[in-house]
Amino acid sequence: MGGKLGKNNSYLVTCEGAAPEEQPYSYAGRRKSVFAETYNPEEDEGGDDVKVVHPKTDDQRQRLAEAVKNCLLFRALDDEQLSEVLDAMFEKKAEVGETIIKQDDDGDNFYVIDSGRYAVLVKQEKGDPKQVMTYDNKGSFGELALLYNMPRAATVQAESAGSLWAMDRQTFRKIVLRNAYQKRKMYESFLKAAPLLSHLDDHERRQIADALITQSYANGDTVIKQGDPANGMFFLEGGRVKVMKRENGEEKEVNEVQQGGYFGELGLIKHQARATSIVAFGDVRVAFLEVDAFERLLGPCMDIMKNRVPEYEAQLAKAFGSKVKV
Repeated sequence: MGGKLGKNNSYLVTCEGAAPEEQPYSYAGRRKSVFAETYNPEEDEGGDDVKVVHPKTDDQRQRLAEAVKNCLLFRALDDEQLSEVLDAMFEKKAEVGETIIKQDDDGDNFYVIDSGRYAVLVKQEKGDPKQVMTYDNKGSFGELALLYNMPRAATVQAESAGSLWAMDRQTFRKIVLRNAYQKRKMYESFLKAAPLLSHLDDHERRQIADALITQSYANGDTVIKQGDPANGMFFLEGGRVKVMKRENGEEKEVNEVQQGGYFGELGLIKHQARATSIVAFGDVRVAFLEVDAFERLLGPCMDIMKNRVPEYEAQLAKAFGSKVKV
């Protein structure tokens, strides 16, 4: 999930893999949604922050957590923010033949499927609506009408009895849009202070900020394991990590990375497996940049990162008393 500033500085989340019923299409000549007020996260900062909580049993919360874990909209949220999402959602039972959302209506709720089958129908110029896809016991829908203040782009009907988790539009916009905006601000500030990114302009840093994924680790957790494929690089948001190297059956600490630092880029530069392990020292939060985004967005920094290789090899040689391959 990325984002961009829209008209009047409203923040829009860009959703990967949007479902067909919610793909934006031309609304030229159509009436504007009655809910089409602009949401500006900058104006919402420091305002009323009363959280919406719908009580749930342990079973309901466990089912909801399972249902939302693969939802792209919530991928960038940290544990605390995801907990806020779980609190704010309420259960809705669906009956066979029930219309959950109707094409051309104003968006009221966002839905995550707990159980049941749901048909997605789109009006045709002539004849009956066409079924374009079916959700089978998983998936989510309804977000783009809320994000972009437009009428529903399709109808979703229940083909079987089932259960949905819903979040009202005001809560959805506050949690998803405000958190995305605040996270981008934090990442932009963080990236601006990183010497690695000193040659990037603001636009390039924003692109990286939108691609970062927050991850948390407890003391002793392995962030990177020596020998594993290089899957991305990490920026250390909080805490510190130890760099561990195993050579001839012996493991030594060869370096330490503190808040504001970064690691994991060498395996990507050299296209090799991880040369060391990275272990959390205390509670740690990192911003993870996947390998595809790394190659796409950090090309301008490649020469700077390559200059670190001799320095890193020297650290290993000092630790082990001889030249070792990294």
